[in-house]
Amino acid sequence: MRIDAALRPALALLAFVFGPLTSRSLEPTPVRETDAPCARCHAQIFESYLETPMANASGMAGENLRTGEFAHASSGTEYKIMREGEQGILMYRSVKDVNNAGQVRLLYFLGSGHLGTTYLYQTGNFLFESPIAWYAPSKAYDMKPGLAEVDRTPPPLPMQSGCLRCHMSAVQAIDPGTINRYQGLPFLHTGITCESCHGDGARHVSSEGKESIVNPARLRAQERDSVCISCHLEGDVTVQRAGQSALNYRPGDSISSYLAFYVRGGADLMDRAVSEVEQLSQSTCKRSSGDRMSCMSCHDPHQTPDASQRVTFYRSKCLACHKQPDFVATHHPENQDCTSCHMPRVGARNILHVAWTDHRIRRQPGRASPAAYTARTDELIPIFSPGASDRDRAMADYHALLEGDRAGEPAVVRELTALRAGIANDKEALDAFGNVSAERGNYADAEQSFRRVLELDALDLTANSNLGILLAKHGKLKEAQAMLQTAFDRNQDVPGLAKNLARVQCMQGDADGARATLKAALQFGPGLDDLRQLVTDMGDCREAPAR
Repeated sequence: MRIDAALRPALALLAFVFGPLTSRSLEPTPVRETDAPCARCHAQIFESYLETPMANASGMAGENLRTGEFAHASSGTEYKIMREGEQGILMYRSVKDVNNAGQVRLLYFLGSGHLGTTYLYQTGNFLFESPIAWYAPSKAYDMKPGLAEVDRTPPPLPMQSGCLRCHMSAVQAIDPGTINRYQGLPFLHTGITCESCHGDGARHVSSEGKESIVNPARLRAQERDSVCISCHLEGDVTVQRAGQSALNYRPGDSISSYLAFYVRGGADLMDRAVSEVEQLSQSTCKRSSGDRMSCMSCHDPHQTPDASQRVTFYRSKCLACHKQPDFVATHHPENQDCTSCHMPRVGARNILHVAWTDHRIRRQPGRASPAAYTARTDELIPIFSPGASDRDRAMADYHALLEGDRAGEPAVVRELTALRAGIANDKEALDAFGNVSAERGNYADAEQSFRRVLELDALDLTANSNLGILLAKHGKLKEAQAMLQTAFDRNQDVPGLAKNLARVQCMQGDADGARATLKAALQFGPGLDDLRQLVTDMGDCREAPAR
């Protein structure tokens, strides 16, 4: 009986899921209530901020529900989002598989609707994202990015805490050893609250403003820019630095203490949706102004000008620097909208249906400003990441490998091998080294690496699942089952993990246990036909263990 290939680390175990309806007794606090203490002294700012996309970046699903239907031809799945009282319901039905139909109660929305909106739901303590999203430009539903060509109902998509942190506030860490399981609320406040940019305000409020609070405009350039970079820079690859979590970032810190950002040299800066900061850094405006210019030079995070104010608002930002009298008087007086030529809206290829503003601030329409990276290359280059280490580079190359860049595998092996002595306490790097060692058949190195991870964290998902697979391949079924069971007990929503555990159980003659494992996973994805087929295939489990 075949054991599935080694499971990828948590970042690579993303999939879609459907499950039974759930309800919540607690709800996150809306930004209007969370920030109400600030309104006592900053009433005008408070009211204008509540209308911004940041304040409305998330909330309860019923507050921003886009009802509609969508049929995905290639997967043969029909979707319908409808309202039931004050709540939203997602119904789905596969025309290819009569067993794949049902509905889920939508708990939260994510996205202000300015560009699009998606929805989250929960099965047990596991949080998931809908496979379809509503896109503002087309005013219609479509598949999430990356799912347009799937030929069956997408498998489950766990929602990790790192994916929430730029849309919600006070995002909570996932349970240890899991991908998307939360003991309580996954986040405490909807929207982006004042404290997300200004830090803890308790002493500031209790002292009636006598105690200071973080003012990003008064920080050093690196810490000031980090407030925006933490959510508005994605790059081609982003890695958490050793022992750090982006959830621990606080205004006033440097985001580079938590994350390292990498881009491919010479890449088209319109390829990625979340790249405004990177684009701006390559503009003539920013390169000429240096640290004097920041996102806040043009954007007021406390307000968003409406359509009637937009042209005048942003033109005033341009004229704050371009003050020459002849320029003001004669430069295209027939068109007061500077951005229409110098910052046009263009499509971002990795987000369907969405147009993004080009922050390169091109001097002449159709001609890009000189780029910081001119030679097109596959090499990953760190940006906005002072102090990025060899370890960070190795992990960036490793994540690129997981995303399909197989040509980089020799470099990843070489880099992680060279770092081996220095990563003895680095779980993420050890897991990466274990995975690449296993894939190249270096099982002794892989086992040693995974066992060290388990010394550091007995619940680590990658080490338990992948070491369990290695042990099963070598006939050590009892220990393999124990490790896979440890991982599955905390991650019953991961189909590949369920299949591997069930196969090991079956190889030991435990047909009932194998079927129970698969049925537990099927509660999260009743349309996963490969799991249903395995339930049947288990038979009486008389197959001899693999040696």
